[in-house]
This record gives sequence, C-alpha cells and structure tokens, in this order.
Amino acid sequence: MKTMKILCVLVFIGIVGSAGFLYSGIYPMGADVPHSGLTYWALETLRERSIAVRARDISVPTLDQPELLLTGGADYNEMCASCHLKPGKSSSEISQGLYPQPPNLAKNADEHGHDHGDAANEDASDAARQFWIIKHGIKASGMAAFGATHDDDRIWAMVAFLQKLPTLSPAQYQVLTARTEGAMEHGHDDASKAPEAEEHVPGSHPH
Repeated sequence: MKTMKILCVLVFIGIVGSAGFLYSGIYPMGADVPHSGLTYWALETLRERSIAVRARDISVPTLDQPELLLTGGADYNEMCASCHLKPGKSSSEISQGLYPQPPNLAKNADEHGHDHGDAANEDASDAARQFWIIKHGIKASGMAAFGATHDDDRIWAMVAFLQKLPTLSPAQYQVLTARTEGAMEHGHDDASKAPEAEEHVPGSHPH
C-alpha cells in the first residue's frame, strides 16, 4: 500500500511538473534554436516509426517510364526545389531558415544523411516512403500534404523523378523540369518532350 501511495505521488508530481513546463514558455520554439539532443532524437524516432508503419503496405508501381519523369520533374521544380534544392545548388533562402533543415534531394541518401532504407527491397521501401510523405506531409516540419491537391498518379510521378534526381546534372534537370505554357494552362506536361528527355537522362529508358 505504501509503495502504491509513493507511485501515485510521483505520478502527480510528474503531471504537475509537465504542465508547469508546458505553460511556462521556457522551451524555445524559434526555428533558429536547435532542439536538445534528446528532443531531436525523440521527434526523429517518432516520425520515422510512424512513416515506416504507414508506408510498409504501399504497393510501388513501375516508375521507369520517361513520361513520369517529365510530369514529376515539372511538379518538383515548382513545388519542392525551393526547399529540397536542385543539382548544382547547396542551399536556398528558404532551406537555410527551416528547422529541421529539409534534406537536399538532389543528393543520394548517404550524402544528405537521411538514409531510411531498412527493408529487403531498399528501392521499393524508399519509394513507398517518399509517396507517403508527399501525399500526407509531416506535422510541424513545413512539409505540406499534397494529397489534397494531387492524385496518386501525379504523386507517383514525383516519386519517379526523385529516384532519378541524384543522378542528374544541372542541364539534365533543366530538360526534365521544363513545362510549356500550354501544359501549365491544362494542368499537364507536353508529352512531345519525352524523346528529348530520354536522350539526356541516364537510365531513363524502360527496361
């Protein structure tokens, strides 16, 4: 009985202490002040486990069609490059001010320090993870949920482009991300660009 009373007191003290900490405003929430190591680890672990659980049953379609690169490339350039950068860029005004800093997706996972491939089929696991993040976003990170404005096919096109992005030169990136004025008005890309893109992008031909 005495042990139970001690536990209840400790729990009560923990609750009151936590509430006091939350309402005190002591914890710095500015993006220019990094989290403590423990807080950063806890948030990273929470995020990665949450994404892994939700992305594990996603079926990844074939992503090597050149037309997907054209559609996904144009969308990436317009919606993502300001944060996640492009070949030849190491930072932007937006990316420098965000915390945590968004990964430079023009580099491979080892280079930007966000290696999440822990499944047997690493490429498929990474593609499923990217699809889930693009569609659902991530709370309190600046990563928007594009599922509200983009259907699954268009999101998979962005994933297809992300798979090729680390291998692209600035010139190849320019070819793949160009969107004609007519295509912008109709909400799609000019398919006539596909042969040109195939000639410039390594490994873009269907297998």
